[in-house]
Amino acid sequence: MPTKAYKPDKYTKAERAEKALQYPEFIDREICKRSLYEFIQLFWSEYTSDKFVGNWHIEKVFCPELETIASKVANQEPHDYDLIINVPPGTTKTATCSIFFPVWAWTNWPWMRFITASYSAALSLESAEFSRDLVRSGRFKKLFPEIDIKQDKDTKSNFRIVRYGHSNWKALGSRYSTSVGGTLTGFHGHILLVDDPLDPMRALSDVEIAKANHWMTNTLSTRKTDKRFTRTILIQQRLHQKDPTGDAIDRTPESVRHICLPGEIRTRDEKGKCRLTPIELEGCYQDDLLDPVRMPWDVLKKMERKLGQYGYAGQVLQDPSPPGGGMFKVAKFQIIDPGHEYLKPYMIIKKIRYWDKAGSEKDKKSTGQAQTAGVKIYLIQSVFGPKFVIMDCKRGLWEAEERERLIRKTAEADGRDCLVYHEQEPGSGGKESAQATTRNLAGFVVEADRPTGDKIFRADPYSVSVNNGDVLLLRADWNQDFIEEHRHFPYSKTKDQVDSAAGCYNKLVGTPEAGVW
Repeated sequence: MPTKAYKPDKYTKAERAEKALQYPEFIDREICKRSLYEFIQLFWSEYTSDKFVGNWHIEKVFCPELETIASKVANQEPHDYDLIINVPPGTTKTATCSIFFPVWAWTNWPWMRFITASYSAALSLESAEFSRDLVRSGRFKKLFPEIDIKQDKDTKSNFRIVRYGHSNWKALGSRYSTSVGGTLTGFHGHILLVDDPLDPMRALSDVEIAKANHWMTNTLSTRKTDKRFTRTILIQQRLHQKDPTGDAIDRTPESVRHICLPGEIRTRDEKGKCRLTPIELEGCYQDDLLDPVRMPWDVLKKMERKLGQYGYAGQVLQDPSPPGGGMFKVAKFQIIDPGHEYLKPYMIIKKIRYWDKAGSEKDKKSTGQAQTAGVKIYLIQSVFGPKFVIMDCKRGLWEAEERERLIRKTAEADGRDCLVYHEQEPGSGGKESAQATTRNLAGFVVEADRPTGDKIFRADPYSVSVNNGDVLLLRADWNQDFIEEHRHFPYSKTKDQVDSAAGCYNKLVGTPEAGVW
């Protein structure tokens, strides 16, 4: 049981002045109770040894919005809106909203009950553990000795907050943590807080999106302590047009306060608009950047390379629109001749050829054959950074036996320093075909590749390098057909050359299992 340094009661102005003189920490206590932003700064070292890096979006958006929500609930103001904040990863959103905010609320309203969730139970529990450790910290106990965790109700997933009174302990607030899709039977909250309801690794799955939306609308919404006052807070990076943000805005736009903070506002649509909401916040951006310290332009460029157009549009720009026609800016392709400096042996880091043996179902039905493409790319290290030279593209419609002879002959011509990958289609037929190709290439470094996700998504990182002018073509008769397929992708009649080139590119830089930063 903590020792009382002072009574946690309300004081008159004169009594506050006296306490401030008697107990210097009383000033810090009062400042923290009045400001979530000040609370975060004072207790940041209890959370991490990293230095606190502030920014306007935390001080002027996150904290005031969260304070307002908590105050409305505490004052039992009729429900007027739920809060949705869209913001890129790496902006201290989880620390602010999921870790510090509930603890700050308890310093003012220790009876407040929270239900918190994330796409992963592990992530949700980690945030809860940080909050619990914060309440237990020596600094917190010094300023708020009356707030503690009930000893017989103290787990990461479910702990109760108690306030020490004059004569006894009284159970008050709580935090119950779960995953999106998890059970909530028997639990109710004054504030329902969801931090990233979708796993970026599965954000293109219609099943996962439907599951998250159903849980938000049919399970979480029934867990309100009082439907008149309880608020829901959703904080997420946009991952899909139909994600929980899009679903909520489509269903009940009149009952949502939507804050949307793109990582940068220089990239705009054809009408010159960006996703920033409310637009009045544009004046807070510096050099068109949300956070020039955490996410300067060089970091954003790296994110775009890693995430691709789709991932960057969603996670950074908060505009999860799938790439349409014009995904590749083919004018950025530079055609070079065999004597180019990039092709000197000391410039070449790695060589890969990637075979896409399967055509579309339409191709198979119309021809009875599987369309095949094999693209070879060199990774070059230049003074301007990594470059990718597409050296060759073999493409045609061949019967299986003829195709395997061509693949073997091509490997012999490429040399044993060129790694060979070939795509393995799903199912037993795809496995048998892949095994046959691997056996056919005995003596070479060869591997069957089983890529996951949509083909447009898999081509996304490759398209970023093309559009940045980092992909070059060796002059040859296959160039024009190759370029035209890229020009119309993903609505081109054939996609095998793009699929093969994207597969080769991803093996050179690291296959993206999902657009995650």
